[in-house]
Amino acid sequence: MRHQRVVIVALLSMAVAYGGKKKNPDDITQTLELPKDPPMVAIGETRRLVFHVSPLSTKGLLSQQTREALKAILKDNGGAPVIHIRAFVAGSGDLRRVPQIVSEVFTEKKWPLPSVSVVQAGGLPLENAQVVLEAVSQAKKEVNADGLMFVEAQTAASLEKSLDQLASRLGGAMALRVSCFVSAIGNPAVIPARFPSAAVDLVQTQRAPARAEASCEAVARGGNIKSAKLAFTGTQVAFGSDEKAATLAFQRIDRDLSEAGIEPADIIATNIYPLSTRIGELARKVRSTAGTVTVTPFEGIASIDGSFAVDAIAVPR
Repeated sequence: MRHQRVVIVALLSMAVAYGGKKKNPDDITQTLELPKDPPMVAIGETRRLVFHVSPLSTKGLLSQQTREALKAILKDNGGAPVIHIRAFVAGSGDLRRVPQIVSEVFTEKKWPLPSVSVVQAGGLPLENAQVVLEAVSQAKKEVNADGLMFVEAQTAASLEKSLDQLASRLGGAMALRVSCFVSAIGNPAVIPARFPSAAVDLVQTQRAPARAEASCEAVARGGNIKSAKLAFTGTQVAFGSDEKAATLAFQRIDRDLSEAGIEPADIIATNIYPLSTRIGELARKVRSTAGTVTVTPFEGIASIDGSFAVDAIAVPR
C-alpha cells in the first residue's frame, strides 16, 4: 500500500509539473487570416478624384506584375487613398488573383480597400505584359472644381477615327484618362499625342476579334457631374447567356448600390464586358438606365460559366 501511495504521489507531481510548463510558441498552430474581399461599392469625393494608369511590366507572372503595378500607382498618386481599380489581364493568369492581391497589399498597409473590376483582355502593348491597372484615387486637395465628364466609348473603324470622335465629344474639356479598346495593337503613341494631359490605357480586347474596330472612352475635367461624391462598383458576372441571367446580373449591381444607400436610378455610367457581340446586344437590351452604357466585347471574365461582366458609376444623394 505504501508503495502504491508513493507511485500515485509521483505521478501527480509529474502531471502538475507538465501542466505548469509553458507552451513553446512553436507548438501552437497559427491560423492565418484570409484577406477580405474588396467592397462591391466604394465612394470618393468628386472634386478630389484623380486618375492614373499603371506602367506595363514584363517581370514575373501575373501576381508579381500586379504588385508592381499597385506599387507604381501608389507612388504616382502620392499614397492617396484608392477608391477604385479596374484591371485588364492579358495571358493565362487567374483573374481572381487580382482582387486578392489588392486586398493583401491594402490590408498590410491598413488602408481601406477599393472596389475592383477585373476583365480578361486579348493583349497589351508590351509583349509579356500581363496586367494594366486603372486607378481612381482621392487627392488631398480639390482638383475638379468644375466637375467631371464621363464619355462612353463609341465604335469606329480605326484608333485614329475613334480618337477624332472622342475629341469632338469632349469639346474643350481636359481629358484626365483616356482608355482605348482595339482589335489589334497599333501605335500607342498616337493617344498621348492627342491628349497629352491624360493618363492613357490601350488594350486589345480579344485575341482573335471578328472584325477590325476601335473605341475610346474618357474621363475629363469640367462637365455635368458636379455631385459631391461618386460611387464605383466592382464587377458582377452574368452566369448564363439568356435574358434571365442578364437581368440577375444587373439586379446584383443594383442591390450592391442599394446596400450602400444609393438608388439604381442614380447610375450615370454602366460598363458591360461581354464575351461576344451577341451577348453584348442582349445585355444592352436588358439594361434600361438613364446613364451612359458602354458595351465592349472582351476575351474573358472572372468566371468560366459567365457570359458578361458589368460595373457601374453612380451619384450618391
